[in-house]
Amino acid sequence: MRKLKLIWEFKGSDAEGTAKHHAIHLNEFAKRENIENSNGYEQLDETTWVAYITVVEDKMPIVRDALRPHRGELAD
Repeated sequence: MRKLKLIWEFKGSDAEGTAKHHAIHLNEFAKRENIENSNGYEQLDETTWVAYITVVEDKMPIVRDALRPHRGELAD
């Protein structure tokens, strides 16, 4: 089954802290919903950070509908 990476993007001087904090909540959500995942945060450029969660395709609607990510892509 394909894996999808759901992404939330943050910009500005507080973006790093916001992305780190959001990643914590993504992990909590996945545990509560019993969804196997990998998640984290990373810097895209000087002022942009993202938080992400990677899930198998059949679990994506649960995360998408509850947490409304900014975008998604196929995971590596």
